[in-house]
Amino acid sequence: MDTVQLEGKLADLRAWTPTQCTIARALDVVGTRSAILIMREAHYGTTRFDEFARRVGITEAVAAARLRELVDAGLLVKEPYREPGQRTRHEYQLTDMGRDLLPALTALMQWGDAYLADGKPPLVLTHAGCGAPVHAEVRCTEGHAVDLPDILVAPRPRR
Repeated sequence: MDTVQLEGKLADLRAWTPTQCTIARALDVVGTRSAILIMREAHYGTTRFDEFARRVGITEAVAAARLRELVDAGLLVKEPYREPGQRTRHEYQLTDMGRDLLPALTALMQWGDAYLADGKPPLVLTHAGCGAPVHAEVRCTEGHAVDLPDILVAPRPRR
């Protein structure tokens, strides 16, 4: 890459602003402790309102607000159910968008296990098909494992 091309790429990168950051936008959706822990519980199979509140350790008011926000954002969907003799209630199911949060949750868990669990992670994730441990990993679309020095940051090309 010649100097002119490099200067052009640097100018493009400087034109990018943090208001365009999709990390910040994702945190607007799941950036509270209660929201991310509700999503953890949804991935572990929790579906009922009272179970979310109990397992996350939040008040019913906070659970109601977070679940409403997660439904509005498209990560969960509310499904009615009715037990015999009871009123109709709702359970919460993961959407495709919610399921796609799994790698981020796994990465957070992996980071917490490595740095915050004093060498004793409370849970172990394994693949049901073969029993091997599950972990998050950054790979390019060609399948190569990628580490931070191998990543180039550039703005999306203008069209």
